[in-house]
Amino acid sequence: MIPLKEVYLEPSLEGHPFVQRILQGLGHLPSVHIDDLDSLINELTSYQEDPWREGKTTLLIRSYQGRLVKDCPGTRDHICCGYKVINVMTNCPIDCSYCILQVYLNNPFLTLYPEIDKIFQEIEEILDRHPHRFFRFGTGELGDSLAFDGIIGFSSEAVPFFANKRNGILELKTKAAEVGHLLALDHKGRTVVSWSLNPPKIIEEEEHMAAPLGERLGAARLCQDAGYHLGFHFDPLIHYPGWEEDYRRTVDLLFEQIDPGRVIWVSLGGLRCPPYLKQVAQERFPSTKIFSGELISGEDGKLRYLKPIRVEMYRKMISWLQAYDEDLFVYLCMERDDVWQEVFGSSPKTREGLNKRFEERIAHFVREEI
Repeated sequence: MIPLKEVYLEPSLEGHPFVQRILQGLGHLPSVHIDDLDSLINELTSYQEDPWREGKTTLLIRSYQGRLVKDCPGTRDHICCGYKVINVMTNCPIDCSYCILQVYLNNPFLTLYPEIDKIFQEIEEILDRHPHRFFRFGTGELGDSLAFDGIIGFSSEAVPFFANKRNGILELKTKAAEVGHLLALDHKGRTVVSWSLNPPKIIEEEEHMAAPLGERLGAARLCQDAGYHLGFHFDPLIHYPGWEEDYRRTVDLLFEQIDPGRVIWVSLGGLRCPPYLKQVAQERFPSTKIFSGELISGEDGKLRYLKPIRVEMYRKMISWLQAYDEDLFVYLCMERDDVWQEVFGSSPKTREGLNKRFEERIAHFVREEI
């Protein structure tokens, strides 16, 4: 991880107890109070050769205008799982070559929105408004859930918060291995700790500053032993010569460490990105090879592998995964109905249909625990 060098704080948040705790943990760094953080962002990005890399050394603490808990935006004409995204922090100290945040966000700096009381209030409103539905919430869409959490400490607040929620569950998604602060928390089975996985070759070449595969799996084993349900995300799957051997071995390594009966879900998603991400990534990471595959523009305008390549990868991954547990719950992330049909022989058809499958899976795992 790149160490933090600077902290900038919106003055109105100086007395916030959550902020004070963070600043105490960063006592070796001075915090600079600035009213107009947007101007600071524009100034810093205008003269830095690689703002995204430099941004990983700078923490901005600011308030957020609008709702902090939102629906996953999904992708047009593709089936979304109905995830609820908690925007407590954007960006992370990990620097993956394929990261869509390089073109999705206009702010390259680690940015914390510390109003956790507001976050919890918004979650309560969603759960209370729909008491007969079950919702999945997560912090890992616009940043890594745990890579910076030892300093931020959001999970230490969120895990106990979700512990007594009958119709909500929290997912912490990461490429890091720092889980010590989670192990003693009373989660009551209402938090899933998930890891994004790829073969060591991809981790070493493309997932810069992420934890190695062995460290991720070791951390997952610690969380398993602490009673957490686990999730794993093979997303993005990268197609390259030798991918089959590498991914099959990765699945084998996973289940050498992890009891498949403790795995609540596994997602699969082929590499996909806006066309301009390819240019940005190749400029920032000249040695990257992941965009050399045969990528075409889909209905949503994103570059994807040809459909036969995606279907082949999904089918083989599912066969390797379910060889360890035929009841393992595997789903596709942002894929069309026809791809689901070819891979599974059936399809949830809609966001609501896929969310129903999640509800049934979650009920099997956690509803009896309260």
